[in-house]
Amino acid sequence: MTATKPDTSLWRNNLLITLSAAVLFIPFLGGVHLFDWDEINFAESAREMIATGDYLTVQINYIPFWEKPPLFIWMQVLSMKIFGISEFAARFPNAICGIASLLILYNSGRKLVDNRFGLLWVLFYAGSILPFFYFKSGIIDPWFNLFIFLGVLQIYRYFKTTEKSRYHAAGAGFFIGLAILTKGPVALLVFILTIAVFLLVKKFRVRMRFPDVLIFILILVFTGGFWFILQTLKGKFSLIADFMIYQIRLFRTQDAGHGGFLLYHFVVLFAGVFPASVFALPVLFGTREKSGRGKDFYLWMLILFWVVLILFTIVRTKIVHYSSLCYFPLTFLAAWSFYHAASFTRLWEPVTQAIILILGLLLGILSIMLTYIDRFKEFIIGRNWIDDPFAEGCLMADGGWKGFEFMGGLVLLMGITFFAFFWKRNRYDKAVMILSGTIPVFMMIAMLLIVPRVETYSQRAAIDFFISVSDQDAYLETIGYKSYAHLFYGKVRKPAMNRDEKWLLTGPLDKDAYFSIKITGKDRFLVEYPDAELLYERNGFVFFKRTPKMVHD
Repeated sequence: MTATKPDTSLWRNNLLITLSAAVLFIPFLGGVHLFDWDEINFAESAREMIATGDYLTVQINYIPFWEKPPLFIWMQVLSMKIFGISEFAARFPNAICGIASLLILYNSGRKLVDNRFGLLWVLFYAGSILPFFYFKSGIIDPWFNLFIFLGVLQIYRYFKTTEKSRYHAAGAGFFIGLAILTKGPVALLVFILTIAVFLLVKKFRVRMRFPDVLIFILILVFTGGFWFILQTLKGKFSLIADFMIYQIRLFRTQDAGHGGFLLYHFVVLFAGVFPASVFALPVLFGTREKSGRGKDFYLWMLILFWVVLILFTIVRTKIVHYSSLCYFPLTFLAAWSFYHAASFTRLWEPVTQAIILILGLLLGILSIMLTYIDRFKEFIIGRNWIDDPFAEGCLMADGGWKGFEFMGGLVLLMGITFFAFFWKRNRYDKAVMILSGTIPVFMMIAMLLIVPRVETYSQRAAIDFFISVSDQDAYLETIGYKSYAHLFYGKVRKPAMNRDEKWLLTGPLDKDAYFSIKITGKDRFLVEYPDAELLYERNGFVFFKRTPKMVHD
């Protein structure tokens, strides 16, 4: 009896993907400040958990925050315990998510189809713009999406095989429960809608055993609901009620001004998941190959894509990452389309090349032009093209451009050129490898050289001010605009008693109070609060200080 030799290529590929993902996603995580709102929101909740020692309650400004469950924030807390409270620590959990996601995609694709397909899926995912960018961020969605995808993968296996069906039902309940604990019940809604559409397509001619359904429900409730149960047992039922009301409100209204046109997410996915979105077109709207290994999972991915896209097209609140769950099925469909040569008919082959060339060249040229914004911003303002004093003030910031930031756009243009060269000569694998390798390099350069400069025009002035007063025992507040930046970067301490905005502006202070407002509200602020001292204004922001008045007998 001969021993089975280990598959060295499998180990080699997994190791290569792990190391490559670590190189792509971990470096420079702390190279730029966290961005308002979402990144700073979650990081601040983690900071306040550490400051208060209350790890069961999600808080913002030391007030219970009902909009999000705690799982991702717990990840950030652990990261901050290891690395300290910083931008790097806030983003590190998503870098780990990126490594895990690529390994899961490779091994899932390898088992569903073959090794080449698994590698293609990884290439299309890591080599597309927004999927790459999200693993360098500090927002909830990467882990939320991964848990939902794993839940769908488990339920696919449940319907696909009779072996270990209960384990797959339990796995689906566990991962969807984790998704609920990460961001909320919309995970279960997406999951149920996906299964419902699958059952309709199959005309309900699939097996579902009651004990398996019961196991799914029990694991789901235990995993996804234990934090909610703990809050209820602690007498915080009102927090749970507020959480559910908020979830419903997101579907019915535009939250915090985040509106958009009807096809908003269609545009976001087409441009943001470039180039995978282009390669997926043949199997979304045209010729498609439904035979061979993986054809059943192809159906699941197609259903998941359209369920998420249609659902968040209906939702009134429009935010870029709401449709980010589509990245998994969209990159799968891109790999599926490219893997099956029949997808590239005489129509789609030149169309694919033309769209990639147009979008790639446009993106490269725009990114190069952006690096020269300081040279023509006075011309823009002089022409009165911007009818907003705050936007004008932001644009007048000194971006600190060094002159070599255009290299990112140049790399992209070179990659697009080589892609076209090899594609024209029918060397499709080589063309895709070059294109998929170019996008991460372009994004790395952009995040290292361009994003910090762009931040100068948006929030740097305010954050610099918050950092400058962070060591003082003082109040810090933004007036007239919503922000979490002053809480995180100002290291706001828990007040001894509730001090609302009105009291800070007009009441008898017990310590200094600092205020940040936008320049559009400067004149009114000076009239309404004459005892506030104007410190300075910079790049669209104005900063004030109010001190306690000395009382003499």
